[in-house]
This record gives sequence, C-alpha cells and structure tokens, in this order.
Amino acid sequence: MADIVTDLSAPPLASPSTIETARAGHEAWHAARLASVAAPTGNLALIETRWLPDGDETTVEDALAGHPATVTATGLTRRNLDTGAPERGIRLWDAASPAIRAFETIDVFPFDPSWVIEATFTPVEGERTIPFEHIRDNGLTRDLVVPGDITFTRDGVDYSLSAFDDDGTLLLVFGDPTNGADGDDGTYASGRFLFVTRDGDRAVLDFNRAFVPPCGFSDQYNCPLPPRNNRFPVPVTAGEKRVVFRDGAAH
Repeated sequence: MADIVTDLSAPPLASPSTIETARAGHEAWHAARLASVAAPTGNLALIETRWLPDGDETTVEDALAGHPATVTATGLTRRNLDTGAPERGIRLWDAASPAIRAFETIDVFPFDPSWVIEATFTPVEGERTIPFEHIRDNGLTRDLVVPGDITFTRDGVDYSLSAFDDDGTLLLVFGDPTNGADGDDGTYASGRFLFVTRDGDRAVLDFNRAFVPPCGFSDQYNCPLPPRNNRFPVPVTAGEKRVVFRDGAAH
C-alpha cells in the first residue's frame, strides 16, 4: 500500500520506531480483520439478538430449535436502562448468513504515519463513568467506566479523549467529518472504534487500525456512539472506511 503524502514540516506525533512497528503490522492486521468478521461467530454472522423477559428460562439449546447446523447460540447479559436490573439475552450466529455470503471486503485508507500518535494517559482515582448513547437505545445512555484521560496535541489543537474499559483493553469510540460522507474518503456513518495500547502513562493510538464497529456488519448489535469530546474537527483519513458487499453496497 502506498503511503499518503504528509506535510513534512509538521513533526510526527510518534517515535520512528513506533511508526515503523505500526507500519510493519498493518497488512497482517487488515487480513486478520477480514477473516475475523466472516468467522462463524464473527460480526457478519450475527442474525439475532433476543432479550428475554423476566422469568423467561429459555436456554441457548432451546434457541437452536428449528435452526440449521450452521447456527450457533450464545448467551449475554446487560442492565435494564429503566430499572438497572440484569437482563439475559441470547444471540444467534449463522456461519452461512446472507451477510457472510455477500461480503466482499472492508475498504481501508492507505497507511498514514501521521495518524500514529503517542499520547499521555492520566488515570483517574476511583471509578469514573461517562454516559454513552447507543444506537438501539432510542437516545438513552449507558454509563461506561472510563479509567483515565488520553491527551495529545495535533496541529495546534488539544485533545482529551475518553476510552472506556472493554474487558481490560481501552476502547476509543470516535467520530470525525468522514463519517457518512460521500466519496472515496467516506467512512461508516456512526463513527469508528480503536483499541488503545497503554504502558503506564504512555498510550499509543494507531488510527490506521481504526475499525468499523460491529453494528456496521449487523443491525443486531447495539454499539456505543462517540461522545462529544471524542469527535475530531478534522477528517481522520486512516483505518477502515466501510464494509463492502458484492451487490455494490457499502455500509
């Protein structure tokens, strides 16, 4: 992949070794993403998310009744937005789903070293939560634990981003002007995700690994949307753009 030409007068936001490590692993990361989303329980395989009413004792085995052998069932839980009580759900995954059969690729930007950023992570004392709106929650919010602030300066603009704790990994949900834009530089409309690596107070944000969230592959997911402080005023022309299916549609 050819590099995007960048403004050489602007200082890089990461060390040469960090940039080269990111560059060296980029193609393998993209190949792994393509394989992952089309796996038997990958993003494209999710065909149903069913939330069970209180007292419903349906098991994952029960949920498989009448489905072909390509379908797998798993369980999940969440908290009810109104009562705070735990809710139990079941997901159905089909290794031969229509989305998997129609999947062609995920468009990506060429690797751009200017979007590899070394930032400062400042932990917060105690458990701080930030409300995140989710796609399928009709404007309501869910509080997610944000263990600290990620700060850096790019092109004279100071950023303070909030990444929440996703099973021990920092997950950044961010937006920028490419979201939903027409043309070759348009990206998934609701924003994108990025896993942040952290070592003490040092955080690395390689936006070349920004990815389309699960809800870009199946409407059975309920993805968080970018909070206001995670919305860039400039286009982030790095990472995944959109999911492409063989009918020519891009999601």
